[in-house]
Amino acid sequence: MEISAVTDLVERVAYELVLPRFRDLSEDDVSAKGPGDLVTVVDTAAEDAITAGLTAIAPDVPVVGEEATAADPALLSALPELERAFLVDPIDGTRAFVEGAPDYAIMVALVEAGEPVAGWICLPSRGHTWVAERGSGAWRDGARLTPPARPERPRLRIAPSRGHDDVLAERSAAEGLEVGLGVPLWAGRSYTALADGEVDALGYWAGWPWDHAPGTALLRELGGVVAGVDASPYRATGLAGPMIAAGSADAFDRVRGLMLPDPRA
Repeated sequence: MEISAVTDLVERVAYELVLPRFRDLSEDDVSAKGPGDLVTVVDTAAEDAITAGLTAIAPDVPVVGEEATAADPALLSALPELERAFLVDPIDGTRAFVEGAPDYAIMVALVEAGEPVAGWICLPSRGHTWVAERGSGAWRDGARLTPPARPERPRLRIAPSRGHDDVLAERSAAEGLEVGLGVPLWAGRSYTALADGEVDALGYWAGWPWDHAPGTALLRELGGVVAGVDASPYRATGLAGPMIAAGSADAFDRVRGLMLPDPRA
């Protein structure tokens, strides 16, 4: 499989199908899969196009997409048994897309027995694409990336925790840390910010495989860590529990110290 073929596919869908509909949606184009979980006609069209393209590129590799899984949860249940699979998030950050914010992304990952081995993240409104392949490196817009410099005092962000941000604020203050709280951490935008050195660690209370596998492939090629709060390496086999993505072991430990024990318990 040619990495460049998937890159071309992701960018074609991002720039020719998704971006033209940015800030050009009607009320009828948007619906909800569940409370606060939006989907648009562009999500489904993009996933259909990416799935068809991936099937043409690698006919023997199953495709597990977010919207297809919403319609048929059995697709996700079968994921742990698959030797290889593509994971597709046609629009990560659909709410951002609907609200006209540029922090949405088109994402694809290739996993082998749950291990992310390649990832593609395109933010069309920002004009950038990140690509990573296990053992070969990571690139942004075709330029090879190197691990960014990390400050002694890591910049941390933790996803909203449904009423427990006050506990996290107290813990971070006690540790003398500045932690961004309460802001949605759209995975595509957040992992690329982490890869580029804008932030040093991310904390999530849960994660779907199509959200985290692309960024995991990217970050690990830059020497980063993606693992559960129990320190077990992340594997994209289903809905994950609390997890951390960090550019360094120190940043990982800082976030882990804030998230354990789980304040929601």
